Amino acid sequence: MAEGIVSDVVVRILEVLGSQALREIQLACGVKDEILKLKDTVETISGVLLDAEEQFNQKKGKAVKVWLRRLKDAVYDADDLLDDFCTQLKLNEMTSGSKMAKEVRIFFSKSNQIAYSLQMGHKIKAIRERLDDIKNDKQFLLFKHDNGKGVNYYNRSEREQTHSFECEENVIGRDDDKNAVLQLLLDSNDHADHNISVVSIVGIGGVGKTALAQSIYNVEKVKTHFQLSMWVCVSDDFTLKTVVEMILKSATGKETLNLEMDGLQKQLREQIDGKKYFLVLDDVWNENLDKWLKLKTLLKNGATGSKILVTTRSERVANIMSKAPLIYVLKGLIEDKSWSLFTKIAFEQGEEPKDSRLVGIGKDIVAKCAGVPLAIRTVGRLLYCKNKEYWLTFRDRELSEINQEEGDILPILKLSYDHLSPQLKQCFAYCALFPKDYEFEKENLIQLWKAQGFLGTSKKNQHLEDIGNVHFIDLLSRSFFQDLKERRWRGETLVTCKMHDLMHDLAQSVIGSECQMIKSDGYNVDGRSRHISFAPNLE
Repeated sequence: MAEGIVSDVVVRILEVLGSQALREIQLACGVKDEILKLKDTVETISGVLLDAEEQFNQKKGKAVKVWLRRLKDAVYDADDLLDDFCTQLKLNEMTSGSKMAKEVRIFFSKSNQIAYSLQMGHKIKAIRERLDDIKNDKQFLLFKHDNGKGVNYYNRSEREQTHSFECEENVIGRDDDKNAVLQLLLDSNDHADHNISVVSIVGIGGVGKTALAQSIYNVEKVKTHFQLSMWVCVSDDFTLKTVVEMILKSATGKETLNLEMDGLQKQLREQIDGKKYFLVLDDVWNENLDKWLKLKTLLKNGATGSKILVTTRSERVANIMSKAPLIYVLKGLIEDKSWSLFTKIAFEQGEEPKDSRLVGIGKDIVAKCAGVPLAIRTVGRLLYCKNKEYWLTFRDRELSEINQEEGDILPILKLSYDHLSPQLKQCFAYCALFPKDYEFEKENLIQLWKAQGFLGTSKKNQHLEDIGNVHFIDLLSRSFFQDLKERRWRGETLVTCKMHDLMHDLAQSVIGSECQMIKSDGYNVDGRSRHISFAPNLE
């Protein structure tokens, strides 16, 4: 349930209800009273929304969650309805002469005015009554306070200030691990099968498997040791054809042109035959032995000494793909390395402060992160430059109340999400529409946010794209995005990034069924979904 997102939609509805466009619709269609009643209802709902969200965050019962879900559905329906009416008005304002303009003028003509007014009035009344019912049900939820005055969301602090940040070294404290895996990759051994040895790095989510593999992939000694290096982000999709296509793209830098499997096999043989290659299969979840054996058969023609490096959260996957001596278990950072990473992120200049009490609070917080770098980075950036009282509240109230099982850092990441502004929550959760390991292009993502209305309305001397850029940088600085890259394409600089798998899991958990990726047959569509993306390879 994306509870924080509801409030921002309420804000957007209030903006629309107060706009010149709606005032013109009131005059044109004679539904002024119904629109005013709808506005009053939405304003009253906004007055209890913060209390509802706070109760939900504190997990005080399922009733609040159900109430918020009902509210979200109704508010989105109201938003859609108002969008439709505003669109009709804009069409009516089109320049005369076009066929469309003529049709719109006919639609708004006196002959259709009464029918349109009745239709619009009935729809607004139904939405308003539905919201009224939900508003009245709040009395059964025992909210802490409701003074009836509403909440002014326009003045709500968003804490969206940006600060300069550097991409910290992702493998702090991993020198021993790096050397151990390098030895497995570069040393000759007797564990090869068809000229290939498979080394697996296994560990919990967020512990730094991909970061370690990237640091190894870029070692100069590795580049010179192998004739061909390839990197593939596998994630949930271990379809043989898809994986082979990704391997070829990494090897050649080119897309395969809709080749069938026979053509793909031929190209793969041409690329690897007789070469000592290094292939990274990142984030593997496949536990189907037959699928792995089929892929391994296609990769067997490399020269002796070829290596495959696998990263996975699953010990079963590691055991399927590697022999025991070649499985490396990556554990959390030890205490002093965890503190070193946190210090570089949470304190100005990346240096431990002289305030011993603040240091003590920080070490208590870091201990809760269980040595997981992703959790340490995310929490560190949340606390960056905050005062001691903020740190105390975070440690003693928020962090102490989460239920966290061993190896599970999603509750800690959720805390960082809870501290985002409603606008940032929307922008982040919307990314659940994309598959894992998807490479976002910044400008395209900002345009999508803009189209959805997540960036608000333009203010004097400020473009929506500028607001979107601030949101993007803020999410990046808080570790909700990662792997920032710049590349030149057709004379322009393209900025891209990715989301960590756990951040993608978080986005999916907070957005629920509102954003959904569907299969090619469309049978898995949820009736409550508001945004849908098409994933042809989704199984």
